[in-house]
Amino acid sequence: MHASRKTAALIGAALAPVVAVALPASPASAHGYISDPPSRQAQCAAGTVSCGDITYEPQSVEGPKGLTSCSGGNSRFAELDDDGKGWAVTPVPRNATFSWRLTAQHATSTWEYYVGGQRIAVFDDGGAKPDAVVNHQVDFGGLSGPQKVLAVWNVADTDNAFYACIDVNVGG
Repeated sequence: MHASRKTAALIGAALAPVVAVALPASPASAHGYISDPPSRQAQCAAGTVSCGDITYEPQSVEGPKGLTSCSGGNSRFAELDDDGKGWAVTPVPRNATFSWRLTAQHATSTWEYYVGGQRIAVFDDGGAKPDAVVNHQVDFGGLSGPQKVLAVWNVADTDNAFYACIDVNVGG
């Protein structure tokens, strides 16, 4: 090997671990969100609403189980909790389909849907690993008009869940 190529190879080999350490790791929390009807984070990713960090990682709204915020308690995504931000409202029928887009499928205990703090639907997966797209038929019962839906994906083997808020007009 020529001396200058050998030197370049040695320098490259020596710098590789430094470069690897300096590169940001993929977020461990990048896993899933509601894509249809468009959740608040899906609207950010699509540019429908101007947002910060969530624009680039709509699948990352993860927090401890049992929270009731659109941001999953994550301060980086607090704008998702702002009901006055101008979120697009999607008309849906009383029995609407919600589609989760999963970038990493985790064993799932339950999927829950809330309106006004009341659980209106739950789907129990019993620890099964879901597909990359998961659809749920959610019956709004007697609810109508503008509603904010909080959708929660409870992972079976951690203390965390993924959160999404969807602004809908039931029967609208």
